[in-house]
Amino acid sequence: MTDSNPTKPHKSFGAMDFLWRLFAALVLVFVTFNPSGYSYVHWVKDAFTGDGLSAIHFLLGFVLVAGWSIFVIATSRSLGTFGTVLSVALIGTVIWWLSDIGAINVESATTVTWLVLIALSLLFATGLSWAHIWRRMSGQLEVDDNDS
Repeated sequence: MTDSNPTKPHKSFGAMDFLWRLFAALVLVFVTFNPSGYSYVHWVKDAFTGDGLSAIHFLLGFVLVAGWSIFVIATSRSLGTFGTVLSVALIGTVIWWLSDIGAINVESATTVTWLVLIALSLLFATGLSWAHIWRRMSGQLEVDDNDS
């Protein structure tokens, strides 16, 4: 298998690769819902009180469901239950520590909502990147066994 970029070996994985996955996860999560009022959820809610849903609402909804499916299944298969719980605990502990040192204020429901959405995006980015990270740390290749 050849890589389209001959200067970058196929097996390399770096910080920018993780950041691209994090960016994609943030887009998916924040487009679906965010507390600013500008999201798919708000758009659909407004359509119910206005002219009703149209084909574009369903089309974009199915695109979002496909995106969520890819991220959830990839994260689940990559991290497994234990890895997911461990990742959530780590991300939650970092948020707790940032709150303890006063870097973030968790008194606001809006702030907590943003933090949960960012934490979910971090979990997805980790799940999408874990096979690469594991290979870099251990030298072992991780593959799915899906013969069925």
